[in-house]
Amino acid sequence: METATGEMILLAGNSYPELANLIASRLGIKLGNCSVYHKTNRETVVEIGDSVRGKDVYILQTGTKDVNNNMMELLIMAYACKTSSARNIVGVIPYLPYSKQSKMRKRGCIVSKLLSEMLCKAGLTHLITMDLHQKEIQGFFNVPVDNLRASPFLLQYIQEQIPDYRNAVIVARNPGSANKATSYAERLRLGIAVIHGEQKESDSDMVDGRNSPPAVPRSRTMDVALDTMPVLTAKEKPPINVVGDVGGRIAIMVDDMVDDVVSFVAAAEVLKERGAYKIYVLATHGLLSSDSPRLIENSAIDEVN
Repeated sequence: METATGEMILLAGNSYPELANLIASRLGIKLGNCSVYHKTNRETVVEIGDSVRGKDVYILQTGTKDVNNNMMELLIMAYACKTSSARNIVGVIPYLPYSKQSKMRKRGCIVSKLLSEMLCKAGLTHLITMDLHQKEIQGFFNVPVDNLRASPFLLQYIQEQIPDYRNAVIVARNPGSANKATSYAERLRLGIAVIHGEQKESDSDMVDGRNSPPAVPRSRTMDVALDTMPVLTAKEKPPINVVGDVGGRIAIMVDDMVDDVVSFVAAAEVLKERGAYKIYVLATHGLLSSDSPRLIENSAIDEVN
């Protein structure tokens, strides 16, 4: 999309005003005049003070701990621009919320699909995001999606800020993140280790209800069939273990987000027991919900970036 700076407007919600000011300063433009506030009954009100008619509007809004308000603000801002005859409406969403809910689980729904349809219906004509939890989420949108990568910056951080990084090993905290860890390890020419046996989120462990057939009412005609039906037993995870050598090495766990840190803390304890003398956690999105900061402080993790 070729746009002259005079024909573009940068608007921002309440999720990350500091980032919006930094981007506007870097582009050499003034942040658009937009007021987003809540009424006493918590309804969201958006007032755009600049004309957006025939212009390319970039709306910066990301997911924070107040995720539902963040997304409602974005939807109303996009719709306000759409009804004000903006030429293009580009959503700049560094962290796209609900991206973990991108698979059907039991009797739930694919919430990221619902969110994508809402954003498109509100008026977005383009989406810019970073490190989606699942790349397939791009297919939920019927507008172009740019899924940017943070890996070049994280690789640069490892090379410049971690002393003796050549003595490090890249660790996948579960088998599901092994591909990401392998990508980092190959570009840094380091070894890889995988944590196995923890409460993981790989496809094989997702509960979708298919292994729990509905109860069949007992009847005279079904008694014989029920006697031969195999009994389904719950999966039992093996004890947490490390596949790979981390003894006397620096362990670097990489992932797309750090939210609930319980699995990271458990993995760090095992890595420390196996001889890792320093443990780093690198991720694109540091949500750190609930009491995650306290758990990290009391864990074997040395640094989170």
